[in-house]
Amino acid sequence: MNHIKNYAYTHTPLQFDFKHTIERFFVEEIPLYSFTGTGNFLILKIKKTDMSTWKLITVLAKATGLQERDIGYAGLKDKNATTIQYISLPKNREKELNKNLTTEKIEILERTYNKAPIKIGHLKGNQFSIILHKINEKDAKFFNTTAKMMQSKGIPNYYGYQRFGEDSRSYLQGKEIAISGKKLKGSKEKLLVSAYQSHLFNKWLGQRVKLSTIISSNSVEDAAKKLKYPKELVKVLAKQPQIFKLFLGDVVMPYPYGKLNYVKDMYQASQAFFQKKLSPTGLLCGDRAERAKSDAYHLEEPYDDSELTALKGDRRFAWIWPQKVETEYDAKSKKLIVEFYLPKGSYATTFLEEIGKFSLKEEK
Repeated sequence: MNHIKNYAYTHTPLQFDFKHTIERFFVEEIPLYSFTGTGNFLILKIKKTDMSTWKLITVLAKATGLQERDIGYAGLKDKNATTIQYISLPKNREKELNKNLTTEKIEILERTYNKAPIKIGHLKGNQFSIILHKINEKDAKFFNTTAKMMQSKGIPNYYGYQRFGEDSRSYLQGKEIAISGKKLKGSKEKLLVSAYQSHLFNKWLGQRVKLSTIISSNSVEDAAKKLKYPKELVKVLAKQPQIFKLFLGDVVMPYPYGKLNYVKDMYQASQAFFQKKLSPTGLLCGDRAERAKSDAYHLEEPYDDSELTALKGDRRFAWIWPQKVETEYDAKSKKLIVEFYLPKGSYATTFLEEIGKFSLKEEK
């Protein structure tokens, strides 16, 4: 069931050993804004190992006597990693927390206060540090130059394999729930339906990446033939300087955030895209989602499910730029430490897969 992903770059695949473990995968949240230092909410900067965010919230709820819904968090962090994230809870439960929080898996690094609780999505992005093994010196050098090039040219913003459950098929359950028309029960069902949304987004993005690489790696004549597009259109698309080609009606957004807009002038939009001022977005189908228009609509429509109304729809950046890319190689142990920053909602594994060109998901 392992779909071959469409990669945006054409270099030879690299070899390295990746494992999603607490010793080799580190991630730290970068908050959206700095906290006020006063207010009714206690803000905890927490380092956790071998524990999912859900579990962390359960443990904190138990220690403080709060309901889980009273504990605020910005994003979900993996169990199989060492992660630093921010949590908010009502200040009046600080005593209980101090008295009852006893697990070794949680370390409170800093405390402060804020006037408002932390809400989902209240983060700028995440800083990653990942240790890769069994990589030779030549590949380590190539890894570094490729990662730095992607920092300037960007990468497709696929959802990572973690989104789709152990067997990569959770989206199928999500699809069934989504088209049943029933109201969603609990966070488990929401997660399954959003896996289905993510699956459709990934399929659309793969199609657009493939189409873009056909245009950039063929002559106008050959690309027009392969895609069955008019030559005039391919000529205009081929002139765009960026990897991911924009079409009329594509929904774009100022990067890293801003208001949605439509591509009306392909030349202007592609210039702004090339300068990292805006990025195209893909559809997360659902209630009240903005659809693409014109040519872009026809490319999006096969990956849309208008029956999905149980969840709110949205748009997601299709293309992102990693930042602060640094690597450090140790020739003796053949280990490469890779550090980088990604905007919120983007997956470190997607970036590594684009460089290595193989699926990092371990076969069960």
